[in-house]
Amino acid sequence: MSSQHRRPFVRATRILAVTASVAVAGVLAGCAGGTAEVNPEYGFVTAEQDPDSTITIWADATRQPAVEAFEAAHPEVKVDLVVDDGSANGSATFQTKIALADQAGEGWPDVVFSTQTNDASWAAKENNGVQAFAAPLNKGFFDEDYLSGFTPGALDPVTVDGTVYGLRNDLAPVLFWYNKQLLDQFGYEVPATWEDYIALSDKLAAEHPDYFLGSVGDSFSGTYIYYWSGAAPIFTLDGDTFSSDLSDPNSQRVTDMIDHMVGNGTLVQDSFFGADFVAKSDHLVATPGPAWFSGALFQNPDSVNAQPGQWGTSVPLYWDGDDKVTGNVGGGMWYASSHSKNLEAVKTFLEFVTTDKATAGTGGLPAYQSAADTWLADQASSGFYDGDFETAMSTAASSVWSGWGYPNFSVETAYAKIIIPGLAEGKTIADMAEEWQTEMENEAQVAGYKVG
Repeated sequence: MSSQHRRPFVRATRILAVTASVAVAGVLAGCAGGTAEVNPEYGFVTAEQDPDSTITIWADATRQPAVEAFEAAHPEVKVDLVVDDGSANGSATFQTKIALADQAGEGWPDVVFSTQTNDASWAAKENNGVQAFAAPLNKGFFDEDYLSGFTPGALDPVTVDGTVYGLRNDLAPVLFWYNKQLLDQFGYEVPATWEDYIALSDKLAAEHPDYFLGSVGDSFSGTYIYYWSGAAPIFTLDGDTFSSDLSDPNSQRVTDMIDHMVGNGTLVQDSFFGADFVAKSDHLVATPGPAWFSGALFQNPDSVNAQPGQWGTSVPLYWDGDDKVTGNVGGGMWYASSHSKNLEAVKTFLEFVTTDKATAGTGGLPAYQSAADTWLADQASSGFYDGDFETAMSTAASSVWSGWGYPNFSVETAYAKIIIPGLAEGKTIADMAEEWQTEMENEAQVAGYKVG
């Protein structure tokens, strides 16, 4: 394949000065060559279709093999893959680039992959009068038989007012991972509750210093792994009103837990995928973490690089006496462009990448139920992980706390701005709670939300 076909996500986007009359025409048409009328086949205003045209796909490097698998299976479809960061760590690459294309009136991709669960809230809306980028998928684009095949709840983050605007690639519920060899060596039990986890941290700190139980050094770790899993209402949405409450009892006990464990040395401040973490990963005793840790962390030769039977999985931790809920860390989304000139090819791609049992869920637990069943059975039968892998994953997938919000900005940016550098300076999260909450509220207002 040519180097252009695998070019990095650096594109000189031409920004056009568009007059008001031309802009209005572009809005009504959806994109050049279309009409102002809703296409009953798809349920939205479509561009003039060209079934021989190349479809452009924006996806991250992790999803590149999935796109290439599609190309091998469907050589009749011409694909131009543009590798980007998938909006990782709240970079907003997707939103920024689409805004530029909207302004230019051209340059939209046909398909986009994003790691963020909060993109549908903006991708489903008109942008300064330009038709929403994300195509509605349950108004004729896909049959209900196909859409109903997703794991219950999987499409909730991409459903706006009853309309589905994206497809989930993988599920990313938080469960508990443990180093069986180290637990056996130290004579410790797998914790079942957050209280057990805190008690284990004290025991580990006293008896085996330099060993640890996780990290809060990534923007996703403290937020999704701990606060979401702890049912802490720090990132909630009710209509157009955003709220963050770090003084709520659920929030405070998560804050107290993290501060306590950072203090006793059992929560480190290194990125899970940084060199410092990898260098000490043989001292990692256990950690809560998302489903995609299975491949990205534990079976990654450049990271933990676990050996068969060394690590195990258990159901998510919960607060003793409370609902058994957990958090979620991403679980990528595929979006179809409403501006695409080859919607049938887009449909073929999306169906393949979500349902093909060798491809679906690339990077984690497939969101499509039949593919997930195969993936879980394969993982369990391999014997790589100790414990009941299928039960741990399935329990986590059905236990994600529903109180977390999906506004059009990421919780990760405020955490990265306030908490990560503050912890490095020796501050506690309790010290920074008010500043952190204010930063999230300010970001919400900038994004157009009321703050309640």
